[in-house]
Amino acid sequence: MPSDQAEPLDVKRAALAATVGNMLEFYDFITYSFFAIQIGHAFFPTGSEYGSLMLSLATFGAGFVTRPIGGIVLGTYSDRIGRRPAMLLSFALMGAAILTITFTPSFNSIGLAAPIIVIAARMVQGFALGGEVGPTTAYLIEIAPIEHRALVVAWQPASQEIAATAGALVGVILSQTMAPEMLDAYGWRLAFLIGAVCLPFGVWMRRTLPETIPQAEAGAAAKESTGHFSQARRHSRLIVLALMVLASGTISTYVTQYMTTYAQNTLHVSSTLAFGVSLVSNAIQFAGALVGGWLADRLGRKPVMIWPQLATLLLTYPVFLWIVHAPGTLSLLVGFGLLSVIGSLPFTAFYATFTEALPQNIRGGVFATVYAVAIASFGGTAQLVVTWLLHVTGDPLAPAWYLLLAAIVGLVAMSLMPETAPVKQRDRRI
Repeated sequence: MPSDQAEPLDVKRAALAATVGNMLEFYDFITYSFFAIQIGHAFFPTGSEYGSLMLSLATFGAGFVTRPIGGIVLGTYSDRIGRRPAMLLSFALMGAAILTITFTPSFNSIGLAAPIIVIAARMVQGFALGGEVGPTTAYLIEIAPIEHRALVVAWQPASQEIAATAGALVGVILSQTMAPEMLDAYGWRLAFLIGAVCLPFGVWMRRTLPETIPQAEAGAAAKESTGHFSQARRHSRLIVLALMVLASGTISTYVTQYMTTYAQNTLHVSSTLAFGVSLVSNAIQFAGALVGGWLADRLGRKPVMIWPQLATLLLTYPVFLWIVHAPGTLSLLVGFGLLSVIGSLPFTAFYATFTEALPQNIRGGVFATVYAVAIASFGGTAQLVVTWLLHVTGDPLAPAWYLLLAAIVGLVAMSLMPETAPVKQRDRRI
């Protein structure tokens, strides 16, 4: 009986330690997108606002170039050596990169060296995050009780929403307390510094994690490193479907994060309202991720993937039509809030499905690589594409069309994913 009582406590503590690190890393990464305009002014001053923003967003995209490399290197490392060493290394790299961005002088101070340093730091961040999600998600599925896997794994996307909510909250506070010129000069640096201050806590938490890959198995996996790719090829259909789902979710996530810039530049609302919308939207997505995990454990993975995704597909255009024709507090908060809560439900179920369907000895590497490739291909370009579409078409509804295309792709892939929920398949083993 004592061991039965101890296990939930161990699971909760380990899940907290893993996701706190994940949350801090994503806070640093996402904060960049919230302050894209101010960072553009600091490092990429040009003759036009559009040019400065595009260069800033291109640098944001540079962080995605190295994600697949980080996914392959750190994800495979987590399968061969262990989850904890991989997560610690990823966290340390992210810490070094965020400190570099925080303290790099502006273009006006050191000239061309400034954007070069920032781009290099973004690429290190991308490498770190590429190897972060796979090992963390694999770790969560491996420590979870079988009947609560989706709910435990839900803390992976939920921790990202905590990070995004924290970033938006910092943005609201800074935009309310600082003049625009102060926000440009050093306000955005304060937002990054808050994340940097939390880094030692994250390192300490991760150092206390129990390992889920026994040393004997880790050693055997290291000897069979040449078989890692061949084993992954046996799951090629699943991997292709996962790429489609992640492409859909990535576009949705990064277009949503872009709404702070969209609300200011296109809808011409105040920066305080723009950050407030992001704050509410991300807080709702946090709740939606957990609810999605809870439902997926009880109803199965596929119903929780398919029906909310279909609802997102049907609601996206009407919501954007309302927001564009009546921009204001009500339309932005209710409209984006509705899309956020519905759109966040399917992806927790997907995370659980994909990790459950992969063998443990390739789980971290395959998940990390597939996730990183999807993010690099579609996350790094999403905000650039939306900015370009808005510029060339002059149509404020351009983001809606891009989101609709992504939702269709995601719905098709989700409908073809296997059902892995233990409630549906009692004999399924990890």
